[in-house]
Amino acid sequence: MSAAPTIPNVPVETPPVRWAGEAVLPSRYGDFRIVAFESVDGKDYAVVFRGDLRGAEDVPVRLHSECLTGDVMGSLRCDCRDQLEAALERIAQLDRGAVVYLRQEGRGIGLANKIRAYALQDAGLDTVEANHALGFDDDLRRYDIAAAILRELGVKSIILLTNNPKKIQGITAHGIVVHGTQAVRTAENPHNARYLATKRAKSGHLL
Repeated sequence: MSAAPTIPNVPVETPPVRWAGEAVLPSRYGDFRIVAFESVDGKDYAVVFRGDLRGAEDVPVRLHSECLTGDVMGSLRCDCRDQLEAALERIAQLDRGAVVYLRQEGRGIGLANKIRAYALQDAGLDTVEANHALGFDDDLRRYDIAAAILRELGVKSIILLTNNPKKIQGITAHGIVVHGTQAVRTAENPHNARYLATKRAKSGHLL
């Protein structure tokens, strides 16, 4: 007869995120407030928002995954900065809305691996092929932290600003109600044309 299984000591559940601070954020797009969250994954997250979100329904929300090369350095290889700016400009014209900035560089593979993927793309692979060549799925992003942040903000339901149907599935899987989507259209350039084509053909983005 086999021994009875050992029951481990189960720690008290820790909230996924903790409200760390809030301040006014005037920006080139308009006036916002910014909230910082500390997370159990050891990373800090930020939300830029307008209006009273607690108990609000159908809040326009952009879940934006960080992109150092695009958001900060202005890379033309992707459309990340263009989408971020378009979302901020749109929300700045509304009574309420939010951009949740998620710490998952390179679709979740990290900055170093993202640059390695760039090198493979320079050698002829597309973005999905490059990730696979490095041993990763084409998209490793998670939305559990985003869902926890939206719950902390008291948001009741959202309108998701995205071109990516998988993002809808990712956030609804963690209990966030999505009552619709709005596309975030950006201009193509010679450096990101293949990137956008791959998004459309292989990742199902609605471009």
